[in-house]
Amino acid sequence: MWPRIGGLRALALGTPGELRTRLNTLVLSGVKTATAGLLQEYDDENEELEYVGERLVLVDDDALVGVVEVTGVEVVRFADVPWDFARAEGEGDRSIEEWREGHGAYWARQGIPVTNDTRIVCLRFRLVSTEGSVGT
Repeated sequence: MWPRIGGLRALALGTPGELRTRLNTLVLSGVKTATAGLLQEYDDENEELEYVGERLVLVDDDALVGVVEVTGVEVVRFADVPWDFARAEGEGDRSIEEWREGHGAYWARQGIPVTNDTRIVCLRFRLVSTEGSVGT
């Protein structure tokens, strides 16, 4: 199971350290309104998919950074992730091919190589509060 804070599931973007801090900064500035995950990770952790309206605690080193509300959830093949979703991730990719290359390389570094048929959870969200206001 994924960690909970104040009864809400934690959303820990990327890997701890510089990457997570950068991704959190993009969320807090309103640039990043989406994130992609592997459906296999949900299965491995026995986690349900997020649902529209669910609030998640954005964390950095287990500290509360903000709260986001899920606005969309879709599971698609890696090859079918749409460009508008990739753009909403706000990470500076200039094309869907660049997004696929970067994300494929990231997951490969995590020991999980992806193929065109790998199932991806496309999660869209909006920032609803920052630091210390879990219950809002």
